[in-house]
Amino acid sequence: MSGEEGRTVVETGGGRTADGAEDAQGAGAHHPNTQEHGLPAADVGPSGLDVAGGPNPGLDVTGYDAIVVGAGFAGTTIARELAERGGRRVLVLEQRPHIGGNAYDHVDDAGVLVHKYGPHIFHTRDERVFDYLSRFTAWNGYSHEVLANVHDTFLPVPFNKVSMRLAFGAERGEELIAKMVARFGDGAKVSINALREEDDPDLAEVAEYVYQNVFLYYTLKQWGTTPDKIDASVTARVPVFLSEDCRYFQDPHQGLPTDGYTTLIGRMLDHPGITVRTDVDARTVLDLGTPGVVRIDGQTFDGTVVYTGPLDELFGNRFGSLPYRSLDFVFETYRQDRFQQRGTINYTVSEDYTRITEFKYLTRQELPGVTTIVREYSKPYQPDAGMDPYYPVLDAEHLALHGKYVALTQEFPDFHPIGRLAEYRYYNMDATVANALELSDRLLTDERTGTQAPSPRSKEN
Repeated sequence: MSGEEGRTVVETGGGRTADGAEDAQGAGAHHPNTQEHGLPAADVGPSGLDVAGGPNPGLDVTGYDAIVVGAGFAGTTIARELAERGGRRVLVLEQRPHIGGNAYDHVDDAGVLVHKYGPHIFHTRDERVFDYLSRFTAWNGYSHEVLANVHDTFLPVPFNKVSMRLAFGAERGEELIAKMVARFGDGAKVSINALREEDDPDLAEVAEYVYQNVFLYYTLKQWGTTPDKIDASVTARVPVFLSEDCRYFQDPHQGLPTDGYTTLIGRMLDHPGITVRTDVDARTVLDLGTPGVVRIDGQTFDGTVVYTGPLDELFGNRFGSLPYRSLDFVFETYRQDRFQQRGTINYTVSEDYTRITEFKYLTRQELPGVTTIVREYSKPYQPDAGMDPYYPVLDAEHLALHGKYVALTQEFPDFHPIGRLAEYRYYNMDATVANALELSDRLLTDERTGTQAPSPRSKEN
């Protein structure tokens, strides 16, 4: 695993390859001939989506019933619902040169399907969300496993019974497991903050070990502060898990789209009622300067507007900027079968990067003699430095600031902010889709009768 064997590609949002050339996977690109790259064949047909990008010649919103800003999961779901169930003409505007949002993926030069903006593993227990997305993709059945490299001992994350034995030794580990189970119950998930409040010395021993070796340095790298300074909902995402289950998620539905996320999003947008325009920065064409009046590229628009971007930037940071964490990604390709033991390894006590992900685990590709990894580096988001915002920095002050921007949007009854950036929330993909479906239901409710337009699935039954 010598660095001399690898090809390094730094991608911080610019989509450039090792030699500085533009990424060949452009707007609306999909993954034809996926079997040539070791991907299993899907049982869902390919997308015929045609995406218009390039220099912006101006927008004509005449004839559109709705405008959706953002072609990630939130915007795409709502666009499809409005077009398919509501019969509405929808214009989707995407700032980047491609669809898919942060879930965008493409096949690299080595034939590995990589996630440009970091690893995305779909998981859910929401049957409506799973059934809905399964209309557009098959799933590869991958269950994510993560290890923490703690001084060259690799512990399952979340920290569980297996981790306990590895960290404390078999005998002491069993003693601590018994104590934890007696206190919290077998199978319980205990947040690190709750565990640190326990007075029992044995429980305190576990809490201190997990805090120091799994949370503290990793959180400092990822969030720029200590675990006690960030919102409890964030630390609760990785609890101490009193189980032998070493999967990162326990949801019944897990995996990646068989042909990738870009193809999935492309199939969702492939509808005669949907037009997609990439390379359009909504902040330059969307005017909310007059209360109650929405203008798009100078044209008054009376239809529905769904917005998935940051609200502070849309309103010119009127009340100040909302902080986010951004990421740098360093991709490396190695001429060997495997690079590491699991799909993702977190570096919780060493290194300046937070984690390494090896994509072949996630995609389940059969590509002998080659593999691609990505190292992630977290940093504060600087909007004028060409960075992408990824994680909202949640605390009472910033949530209150976001609330001021939400109040501004309420002057526009047909303007609907949704998604991780617009709502300033740390959502998983399934929650994003669930929220988008719920908003679609509200938008499609007949104001006179209170009934909703039927879903395609209900029409078929």
